[in-house]
Amino acid sequence: MPDIAFRMMSMSFQLIDLFNSPAKLLDEVGIEKGFTVIDYGCGPGRYIKKASQLVGENGKVIAVDIHKLAIESVKRKAHKHNLKNVTPVLANGYSCDIDQNTADLIYALDMFHMIEKPELLLKELHRLIKTDGILIIDDGHQPHEKAKAKVIDSKVWNIIEESKRFLKCNPI
Repeated sequence: MPDIAFRMMSMSFQLIDLFNSPAKLLDEVGIEKGFTVIDYGCGPGRYIKKASQLVGENGKVIAVDIHKLAIESVKRKAHKHNLKNVTPVLANGYSCDIDQNTADLIYALDMFHMIEKPELLLKELHRLIKTDGILIIDDGHQPHEKAKAKVIDSKVWNIIEESKRFLKCNPI
């Protein structure tokens, strides 16, 4: 995504978030104190403050994105709000420099529709999750059935719960 497009997306999120807090969704996904959570495709960091609060001082939030401006934005937000448990990580394609079996929970929100090779993304998320971990992934801007089919076709995730807002999955 070109820098100008990222900046425009960030500004539109700021406007949208004034009327509908994105953080409400995180209350529904099951983040607990002490968790290590990965915000995969974090963009400008819309969810990191709430995630940081939910995992508490003994937890960790790893914010991953392929765009350098996203990582810079997360760094600024973490500094501004004194979020000492937030670590931004720049991804290279679908891969990131995070140890396997790291996350108790991964959420990938409002980005799945942009993924050209969903099987590669879903395999990377599988590598990052603990064996008893949870993946929360929303449809993005694609039909629900299309998003669901991509998850099933990956053959590395079971869908254990569906809502209007997201799919809740555990690793196979």
